[in-house]
Amino acid sequence: MTLWNAPRHALGVAEMDDMHREFLALAEAVAAADDTSFPPLFKQLVEHTRLHFAQEGRLMRLCDFRAIGEHEGEHARVLGELLQFNRAIGRGRTALARAYVKQGLPAWFDLHLSTMDAALAAHYRRKVDADTRCAV
Repeated sequence: MTLWNAPRHALGVAEMDDMHREFLALAEAVAAADDTSFPPLFKQLVEHTRLHFAQEGRLMRLCDFRAIGEHEGEHARVLGELLQFNRAIGRGRTALARAYVKQGLPAWFDLHLSTMDAALAAHYRRKVDADTRCAV
């Protein structure tokens, strides 16, 4: 997992950048967790991700973001995966969840950030620059 790297991760929308910074720090903690702390930290990651996605959804609605369907569909898919892994962890099966946090989630985040989130941030900034009442 890659910790926050402003040149690589910053999108220029403070609310999004703050949430992404927190997400990466939490994902890093989960990836490094021992067997005892992994389950509660993973649950924390799930809840943080739920809030993160809800916050972006609110931003998309506020700014009338046209690609909201695709973006929220991707959020639903990833949150669904996290919830499935969390159920498996509850049954004592952590191996796949650990692999997901170390490999799958970072790859997804990098792609999602550079495509969908970058498009949302650019749309938001255009709306703010045009003073069209798109404020967080």
